[in-house]
Amino acid sequence: MPDGDHGPNARFHSMEDGTREDWSIINDAMKPFIADLPNRVLAHLRLLDGDCGGFAVDRLEHSLQTATRAHLDGRDEEYVVCALLHDIGDTLGPRNHADVAASILKPFVSEQNYWMVEKHAIFQGYYFFHHLGLDRNMRDQFRDHPWYGYTEEFCRLYDGPAFDPGFESLPLSTFEPMVHRVFTNVKNSIYVPKDKRPHAR
Repeated sequence: MPDGDHGPNARFHSMEDGTREDWSIINDAMKPFIADLPNRVLAHLRLLDGDCGGFAVDRLEHSLQTATRAHLDGRDEEYVVCALLHDIGDTLGPRNHADVAASILKPFVSEQNYWMVEKHAIFQGYYFFHHLGLDRNMRDQFRDHPWYGYTEEFCRLYDGPAFDPGFESLPLSTFEPMVHRVFTNVKNSIYVPKDKRPHAR
């Protein structure tokens, strides 16, 4: 069996020819890659540093302000990580950044927190869509959804006010251990059987 840079490689050249042995090799090779995911997420978040996009603070500072406000308000760790990463999609998905962020978080957070991140752009639009010729009440399509109030509150209390140059955010290092813990708790993934999820609930 041919060796790669870090060990043996699978033999197949087309997935239909893969064997259990091949997939055991791939699975073993994936373990350090998966373990390093929190570091890659944090590295991508740092790409927001210095990018103001016309706002009074850069996008990383906005993320830190949002997370700091949620943390100081006593929100749980998973919620705070969602607050920190809610705009991580800005770099690659400026036209659908909330969808990108939600997809990254989906395997590791509750359905409620996933929905909040996925829909926060629509709910945040209440504060500015009308200035762009858009419908500020776009969020009303979800008026009867059980997590409407939860998401509206996130935007009103944490996301919306987090553009203040005078606000003293906690440093990213405060949140890094939280990101590592949240991203090792798989709650929903087609690649991980329910009985193999470390802290499934």
